[in-house]
Amino acid sequence: MTALTLAAAQSISIAGDVPVNIERHLKFMQAAAEHGVQLLVFPELSLTGYEPSLAASLAIAPQDSVLAPLREMARALHLTAVVGMPIRLTPDSGVLIGAQVLGADGSLAVYTKTHLHPGEEVAFIAGQGGALLESGEDRIALAVCADFSHASHPRQAAEAGATVYAAGVLISEGGYATDSALLQGYAAEHGLLVLMANHGGPSGGWACAGRSAIWATDGSLVAAAPGIGEALVIARREGDQWAGQRVAL
Repeated sequence: MTALTLAAAQSISIAGDVPVNIERHLKFMQAAAEHGVQLLVFPELSLTGYEPSLAASLAIAPQDSVLAPLREMARALHLTAVVGMPIRLTPDSGVLIGAQVLGADGSLAVYTKTHLHPGEEVAFIAGQGGALLESGEDRIALAVCADFSHASHPRQAAEAGATVYAAGVLISEGGYATDSALLQGYAAEHGLLVLMANHGGPSGGWACAGRSAIWATDGSLVAAAPGIGEALVIARREGDQWAGQRVAL
């Protein structure tokens, strides 16, 4: 297998403050590039925080110029970044929970959350997912939080040829044990590298657990953050071996 380096960005979002959150994302991207990261995945709704009551006013179109600094940085660093943002595909459409893929080549793709958490339907509509990303010989399937709670989601990703399953999430202290066990189980069951990028601090009234993690294809832990706070959780593959690293920011 070709070399691959990917990372979970365990970031802390300021509620509704997109400019400040963009600046923090740029710092994460710079730090990730310094560690050779090719794919960097941020938590669910990372650019706004998990703030359903603010989503309608903050939602943007995928091509909105507010994302230009992030797109330019991704291209300059030769890094693909997956950032969380509420989006509207058209001015009259409902609000989707989006994961926007800012390509290392300047491209833009969108993944939209397919399975809403109970209560999210008040502010959001369900999305349609998105295409697999490609990096050398690898194919990367994206997920946003509740997507992975449906076993069919990672199974379909594996059946489509994915080698990596990357989820941007908001997981609270109370839900962490169950959710992390699910993700670890998918790694072993489907032979996927599984990445989980969680918020590193409170968001939307939730006490987020942090502890972003990456599991190898046999379910073994490659790397993890020990708790809350901002950090990069990195996994590198050389040949068929994975090595992990955690970098505090």
